[in-house]
Amino acid sequence: MGKDEDLKVRLKIAKKKINPEKDPTSRSNLGQAFKMSTELVSAVLVGTIIGFILDTWFDTKPWLIIIFFFVGVVAGITNVFRSAKKIQK
Repeated sequence: MGKDEDLKVRLKIAKKKINPEKDPTSRSNLGQAFKMSTELVSAVLVGTIIGFILDTWFDTKPWLIIIFFFVGVVAGITNVFRSAKKIQK
């Protein structure tokens, strides 16, 4: 019985070392930077695409594209700040 319990404890320790998802600080800095830049760019693209679609429906070119571009920029910067706060903790 002693060997079984010892083996279980050693397996738990090994699993914790192998599983980096449990520890949020284990991500690489390059990966975090890529994630934040992707969030910023995708928010701007989604905002611009929504503005383009609404402009074609309502025939108000280029006003809604410009408005939703800036909405996307604000949303992207907000997401980057949230991610930076999580990293800082």
